[in-house]
Amino acid sequence: MLNSFDIGGTELNAIRTAEAFDPARVSLSVVAFHADGPLRARYDALGVPVEIVRLRNLYGVRALAQSWECARRLRQRGVELVHTHDVYCNIWGVPMGRLAGARVLASRRWWKRTPRRGLLALNRVAYQLAHGVLANSPAVAGMLRSEERVPQRKIAMITNFLEPAAFERRSSAAILEERRALGLPTDAPVVGIVARLHAVKDHATLFRAVALLEPERRLDLALVGDGPERDELEQLATELGIRSRVHFLGELPARPTAHELFDISVLCSLSEGSPNSVLEAMAVGRPVIATNVGGVPDTITHDVNGLLIAPGDANGLATALSRLAADAPLRTRLGAAAQQTATGYTASRVVGELTDLYQRLVGKAGAR
Repeated sequence: MLNSFDIGGTELNAIRTAEAFDPARVSLSVVAFHADGPLRARYDALGVPVEIVRLRNLYGVRALAQSWECARRLRQRGVELVHTHDVYCNIWGVPMGRLAGARVLASRRWWKRTPRRGLLALNRVAYQLAHGVLANSPAVAGMLRSEERVPQRKIAMITNFLEPAAFERRSSAAILEERRALGLPTDAPVVGIVARLHAVKDHATLFRAVALLEPERRLDLALVGDGPERDELEQLATELGIRSRVHFLGELPARPTAHELFDISVLCSLSEGSPNSVLEAMAVGRPVIATNVGGVPDTITHDVNGLLIAPGDANGLATALSRLAADAPLRTRLGAAAQQTATGYTASRVVGELTDLYQRLVGKAGAR
């Protein structure tokens, strides 16, 4: 069960998982709240049945009627397990799955935030109703235990994963050609970030860090992604005097990865669960600077396979950027170690673990 087919960490994890399932072990169908989005075509290409439930609210008489009707259809199709992928789907989909007589697996993929704080209590109820709760990092699993009071027996920790294509490398000549095509410099360091232009990603701190390095070290900054903060960020870049060196590239294809265009990859979020962007940068050997939040330190060990900084710390980020920009051997060392770490996040391992979890939950169906 998904909220939408838009491009985001949760949505990308879901479609990549769908594409990696062994059809001999998992017969997949999808329920979503919104019909359209750039990822819908990938489900259609798989031939996966998609049902749209157009919710106006997560609760109320209409939502209850829609839940009952959806549960009836799932029972008719013999659905044995419902896996909800985000907070909205947890709240509506977990009770619906129980109504359908299925086992239910809820998810926790975020750190200390939900789309609306008022949904926290309802999401906790969903965790109690679910037969299992999936966390995507040890830190998130710990939060489920300590703050959400989910019993350890219900918690499964399975990381995100990288597709085999995530490790494919382009030639230096091809990378330089694309840099030119996108208006990026070919003779100066490029710092890049792949993230939705949203306040939680805290691009503003990255802008301030780049501005702090003036005039001793000039860095170009590439932003891949779009979102509601674009106008504010363009204005901030102008105010800081760095607008000519900030490149708003918008959405780019997922493959080949945009991280190859950068000399340094950054993710300076205020909150993260286990971000795909960090893993994808590591997979192509890019040195990463990331904030020490959520599940990020489960992947990055400071000064071993990347650099960790405090969230919202422009001075600390500027220091890290200056250090990497000035030290090519350090960039190479951290990038090589990062790539080695990324090899542990393979699709075959992770999707196999998830399928085994599904089987264990369905195998317990008689003990509801």
